[in-house]
Amino acid sequence: MNLFEVLSYSLIAGMAIIIGMLLVLKNEVAAKKHASFIISFAAGVMLTTAFIHLIPDAMGLNNRTVLLVFAGFLVFYLLQQGLMFHACGEEECPEHKLGVMSSIGLTIHSALDGVAIAAGFEADWRLGLVTTIAVLMHKMPEGITITGILLHAKMPRVKVIRFSVIVAAATPITALFAYFFLKNVPGDILGGLLALTAGSFIYLAAADLLPETHRVHHRANALFFFAGIGLIGVLGQVLH
Repeated sequence: MNLFEVLSYSLIAGMAIIIGMLLVLKNEVAAKKHASFIISFAAGVMLTTAFIHLIPDAMGLNNRTVLLVFAGFLVFYLLQQGLMFHACGEEECPEHKLGVMSSIGLTIHSALDGVAIAAGFEADWRLGLVTTIAVLMHKMPEGITITGILLHAKMPRVKVIRFSVIVAAATPITALFAYFFLKNVPGDILGGLLALTAGSFIYLAAADLLPETHRVHHRANALFFFAGIGLIGVLGQVLH
């Protein structure tokens, strides 16, 4: 694992939040109109990364992979339920109350993405690259929905930008700490982290992303979903 790789790729992944924010600030109507396509693509990327790359690699390192994948799924469920960081697509989402706890939840979520990227690179640079793509793809629609909600809540644009930067910065910061923590870590621990990451990806895709695509009845969503699957499939073949 190379420090430059971890920092550069985690910065790119974190910037996806900023890109999503800028898209909304520039043209909120257009960003929301096409957000479902990005969400569908991201869901395909995350599910394929979890099932085709993370889980098989984790099984080669840790014999409790299936249990840990389930644990990762449950952890993100509890985070979402307890901290309410789900950024729903509707402006008047009755469950969503963006306050202190939601802000903490979003930051924790972003921080865990940094750990996932570092774990991927510690296992193999190719797995790190694929994991970075999966993180990046789900952060962009997250940035769009978060910014839309904040603007709808009449938050000043300066505060919206500040909030987005904090959430985005959590990814490279935790990736940096994880780089030193995971260096030469035992294989079973690394495999466990990969399994937990896979569980979180499955949860985010199945519980957060795909339900949002069902709210917008557009046939192109299916095409973008399978395009995301195809991208990771082809990338896996290219990188062996």
